[in-house]
Amino acid sequence: MTVGRTLLRSLLAAALLVAGLQTTLADEWRTTSSLIGDSKYGDNFQHYDYVNPNAPKGGVYNSVVQGTFDSFNPYIVQGAPAAGFQPFGGGLLYDTLMDQATDEGSVSHPLIADAYKYPADYSSATYRLDPRAKWHDGQPITVDDVIWSFQVLKANSPMYSRYFENVTEAVAISDREVEFHFSQKGNRELPKILGDLVVLPKHWWEGTDPNGKKRDITKGTLEPPLGSAAYKIASFKPGSEIVWQRVPDYWGAKLPVKIGRENFDTQRFTYILDDNAAWQAFKKGGLDDIKPENSSKKWATFYDFPAIKAGDVIKQEFKTTSPEPMQAFMLNQRRPLFQDRLVREALTYAYDFETMNRTLFFGFNTRTSSYFQGTELASSGLPQGKELEILEKYRDKLPPELFTQAFKLPVYDTPQAERKYLKQAVDLFAKAGWVIKGGKMVNAKTGEPFKFEIIGSSETDQVLSGTYIANLRKIGVDATLRIIDQSQYINRVNNFDYDVITNLLQQSESPGNDQRDFWSSKAADTPGSRNFSGIKNPVVDALVDRIIFATDRDDLVAVTHALDRVLLWNYYVVPQYYRAVVWLAYWNKFGIPGKQPSYRGADIDSWWIDPEKEKALAAKYKGSD
Repeated sequence: MTVGRTLLRSLLAAALLVAGLQTTLADEWRTTSSLIGDSKYGDNFQHYDYVNPNAPKGGVYNSVVQGTFDSFNPYIVQGAPAAGFQPFGGGLLYDTLMDQATDEGSVSHPLIADAYKYPADYSSATYRLDPRAKWHDGQPITVDDVIWSFQVLKANSPMYSRYFENVTEAVAISDREVEFHFSQKGNRELPKILGDLVVLPKHWWEGTDPNGKKRDITKGTLEPPLGSAAYKIASFKPGSEIVWQRVPDYWGAKLPVKIGRENFDTQRFTYILDDNAAWQAFKKGGLDDIKPENSSKKWATFYDFPAIKAGDVIKQEFKTTSPEPMQAFMLNQRRPLFQDRLVREALTYAYDFETMNRTLFFGFNTRTSSYFQGTELASSGLPQGKELEILEKYRDKLPPELFTQAFKLPVYDTPQAERKYLKQAVDLFAKAGWVIKGGKMVNAKTGEPFKFEIIGSSETDQVLSGTYIANLRKIGVDATLRIIDQSQYINRVNNFDYDVITNLLQQSESPGNDQRDFWSSKAADTPGSRNFSGIKNPVVDALVDRIIFATDRDDLVAVTHALDRVLLWNYYVVPQYYRAVVWLAYWNKFGIPGKQPSYRGADIDSWWIDPEKEKALAAKYKGSD
């Protein structure tokens, strides 16, 4: 008994010591944040290991953008922001509190904030500002700027509103420290992701424009805003061109995340409406220096023009290790047509990926089978262990097959497969009350035809949709594709004014508060959210909350498996495909580090202009057609 009691006391003392140590660590200032283990750089982070720290500055990086723009305010739903602005993050103009790592998942390094800390119960987070941080007008970035930015972004940006839903307020602790208070404890991700907060200049936005009119952060504007990051707007032509100039005295140029990066003196973005015109601009040179290629057909067959053969344009593949996005046809359940799960399942069975991959995509693509593709978070097989325990609570609200069958998408791998899967689609439609009459799928009671429109904004949408539409017509479904201009497309997507769209849902290796914007019932009714399918499911809402308040990594993995499985079995989207590579073709005017970050694939910010190469190209292609 004495030995047992002594051992018990020793274990209790050790546990208390560990608890005390964890509390101490939680309350300590941290210079690098991570949601999955420690960063490979540790506390002595000097610069990314793939960059050239002595990369020269200078030159012009030219890029073509399709569409148009009408705003320099990306944080509201209205308008089409110009190239260089982003609805989430700072883009070229603004810095964030911390900077997301380019070569590690779920890791951030200091930027405006040089450190952060949080208590052991995750009830708040405190960020300490770097005293060197300043705006382009020379004024310091202040705690007041941070607090004001948090307030206006949470009020006006759908993404930030959902992301920081559990942040109740931001308060000044000192002239360098700002503390964020949370509505609930245990949100393990929240202290870290507050580093993603973009900081806006309060004094500029609350001031007046050159005409004496008070500025309004809730409205679009074409007045170049004051910024803090490495670039500022040098000139622009509304809707057709924007030119960014590197700030020579940028305050953060010597920070580890910036050394060897952001090397171009000028970044020029030229807007072109037509796909073919954009392609011709790249082939000619001078307007588009680097072309990210998404088309399998173009990658396989179009890159044979003279500049390629001469070695003046280089075609290169960069492998990626980051999670793969869910690219899919998003079925908008705000439309009654898609509210029946059997109908959505039928539409999934009509998608023939294998034939498309063979005949259109040159075998480059892989079918997407999870919302968390390429990570340990992807569900597989049958639910078991902790995942099953989580799902059992909702058994009566879930498809029964979820518990008895592994989720599998149709595989069109034989000549007989088409007949098999289209018959299954017809049978599912019949269960949902739809029948084929006169070659048309119609409602058995009303005779209303099953008809919907896919909207897109480029020729890529034609490739993605053509075979699918043809298959649907074989079972009487009247699906059509409508291509609209970029501005109209953005506005319609923001306001959920569509039947079906193709879009991407990009996940991280540590999902959390962002899941509200993807799946929550509240997001379904909020213009500008990423709940493209209009999901309103109490089980999904509950699982999202479980993810946000997961107690540890194992708990997070289990509940994410559960969410993935529930989303898949409800057939909210028709999954398409992914490629674990980035395809880039570029004019040979760049210096490029010997390696690129595999997590991202390529970091163009780490490239630089080689003056001799640029001069040689200019001489060779001067006046070419």
